[in-house]
Amino acid sequence: MEENLSQEELNERIAILRRFRTLLEQQRTKFREYLRVLEMQESRIAQEDADALIAHSELETQIVRGISSLQKVIGPMQKLYVSSRTSTYNPQDIVPIEKLQDDLTKLQTQVLAQNERNRQLLRVQLSDLRERIVTMKNPYRARQSVYAESEGGNLVHVEA
Repeated sequence: MEENLSQEELNERIAILRRFRTLLEQQRTKFREYLRVLEMQESRIAQEDADALIAHSELETQIVRGISSLQKVIGPMQKLYVSSRTSTYNPQDIVPIEKLQDDLTKLQTQVLAQNERNRQLLRVQLSDLRERIVTMKNPYRARQSVYAESEGGNLVHVEA
């Protein structure tokens, strides 16, 4: 069941393939960047560097936004790619796209695992911090005033 494609249809399919491949490569790059940020964040959690954690969280939010916006484009593009290749199937053309998709799946798995490790580290750090706060001794806790123990004058001498 071989179809003869016009040059216009062939060019359209090639354009779809190139765009889809480009989008997948961009998403793979974003996931690698996200994984790097999560790995750096893990070391910052261990160092208890709050300022760096805040910066990493903001960067993480931006990267996740980028990934989700790419995913919104990739979904319809993938459907278009699948529907355009059904009439002409060439296994050699599909391998790079499938390899990119496999790479993305592996990166997503790594990101989820790293994210879970970071969450667990944060839970431990938060628990330790709560414990330190509870065991912290405040020397002024029982006093109504910081100056409660200081002796002051009892009599005032007034001359007219």
